[in-house]
Amino acid sequence: MSLNFNQYASEGNAFIKKYAEAMSMENERDKAGRILTSVLHALRDIISTEESLQLIAQLPMFVKAVYVNGWSIKKKKVKARNMVDFIDLVRKHDGPAATNDFEYNDRLAEEHIRNTFKFLKKQVSKGEMEDIRDGLPKDLKNLISTYIEI
Repeated sequence: MSLNFNQYASEGNAFIKKYAEAMSMENERDKAGRILTSVLHALRDIISTEESLQLIAQLPMFVKAVYVNGWSIKKKKVKARNMVDFIDLVRKHDGPAATNDFEYNDRLAEEHIRNTFKFLKKQVSKGEMEDIRDGLPKDLKNLISTYIEI
């Protein structure tokens, strides 16, 4: 098996371009990339390792690398019981850029999360999205399942 880094880069650029368009951030690809990364890292913190592995199996190599960057599978899972907890976790993963990316507006943060899941729904099988939803806490499951429209 040969490693074709140019192909991975091309697929990654195409993915982030489509994501930025879906987020209405065509001219802010860096911001879109930070939001995608923070949502994926927050999701990774609350779902099981097995679900994470099944999820990333369906993503382009670039997104797999983003997902696993800094991941410690031995780290205890975070308790995000509802959307407020999840938003806080997303902001934490975005670090200082969260002020710019999500402002201090929970509705904007929730909209970015909703749009990210809508976009991921197009990249990931319905069965995998259902598995992710089923592994979430009850209050978060209901919120996210409406966003992914399974």
